[in-house]
Amino acid sequence: MDYVPSDIADTADEMPTAVKILVAGGFGAGKTTLVGAVSEIRPLSTEESLTRESVGVDDLSGVEQKSTTTVAMDFGRITINDDLVLYLFGTPGQDRFWFVWDELALGAIGAVVLADTRRLASCFPSVDYFERRGTPFIVAINCFEGGRSYETDEVRLALDLDPQVPLMLCDARDKESSKRVLIALIEHVMASYDAAQEPAVIGT
Repeated sequence: MDYVPSDIADTADEMPTAVKILVAGGFGAGKTTLVGAVSEIRPLSTEESLTRESVGVDDLSGVEQKSTTTVAMDFGRITINDDLVLYLFGTPGQDRFWFVWDELALGAIGAVVLADTRRLASCFPSVDYFERRGTPFIVAINCFEGGRSYETDEVRLALDLDPQVPLMLCDARDKESSKRVLIALIEHVMASYDAAQEPAVIGT
C-alpha cells in the first residue's frame, strides 16, 4: 500500500494556498502601480517606452504624460496570511496586446478591474471580458489627483455593472489601499463559490 511519509504530509499541510489573480483595466489605469505597491518581491515588469510608432494607435487622451506601457504583463506576489499567497498578473491595457489575455487568464480565480474616471470607457473591454468568461471580478476606482470625483453609484450605472459586482475606491499607489482591494476580491470569489454550491430550490 502506498503511503506518504508523515514529515512530507505535515509539510504539505503547512504549505499556504497559492492563487492567481489578474489586475486588468484600460491603458494608464494604474495596473503596474498597484502590482508594484503591494508586491513583497521586486515586481517583474514589461514596461517599454512609447515611441512615435504608437501615435495614432494608442489613445493617450487623459493620460498625455504617460511615457511607458506594459507590453506583456506585470508580475508580483503578496502573502495575505500564513494560509494564503496571491500571485498577481497585470494585463496589458492596449487593444493590440489583448491576444495575451487568454494565456494570462488560465488558472486565475478572479480579477481586479481598475477604473480611471478620466477615461472610464477604457475599462469596458475588461469588464466585458470577465463577464463573458464567468470570472469573478471587482471594480476598483483608482482615485487620481486632479481627476473628477464620482460617487460609486454613478460609476456602477455608467459601467452597467451587475448589482453583485463589488465596486470600491482605491489609491493604487498606496500599499494598504491596494491590499484592501485584493482582500475584497478574495471575499467576493469565496462568496461566488459558496453561492454556486448552494442546491437549486425546485418549486412545487
